Amino acid sequence: MAGGIRDNNSGDDLSENHEINVTPFIDVMLVLLIIFMVAAPLSTVDVNVDLPASTAKPAQRPDEPVYVTLKGDMSLALGNDVVTREALGGALDRLTTGNKDARIFLRADKTVDYGNFMEVMNLLRDSGYLKIALVGLETLPMPQSADEGTAVAEPQP
Repeated sequence: MAGGIRDNNSGDDLSENHEINVTPFIDVMLVLLIIFMVAAPLSTVDVNVDLPASTAKPAQRPDEPVYVTLKGDMSLALGNDVVTREALGGALDRLTTGNKDARIFLRADKTVDYGNFMEVMNLLRDSGYLKIALVGLETLPMPQSADEGTAVAEPQP
């Protein structure tokens, strides 16, 4: 008996069914199709947003931090010393004694565009340094006042 697990000697007069019931499979597939149709538009980000500054507690700094600075004129500095893009990997190896797990603190002038910033990130990655921390200014959170938005303008003489 192919496909049957019961023995017909038990007194049941049910006949064996050799067809596959595909109704539950179709139901599951339709539900998944609806879920993906709803979720796909939500996963794209096309909204321009002016991101706020972070007010998170800063992480502990190591004893000897390694700073790479990208200046406004696109020159690089390792610590206080100016370094060329070609020599950045070698200078980092000397400063970190070849420790590729050392955290590199990357600072950039706010006038530097994203493309140049990513070039420096790629230079660090190509040199084997994957632990890169981005450095920014700390800002304090603005206190929320109870009467915010209810201020009345005084007439000026």
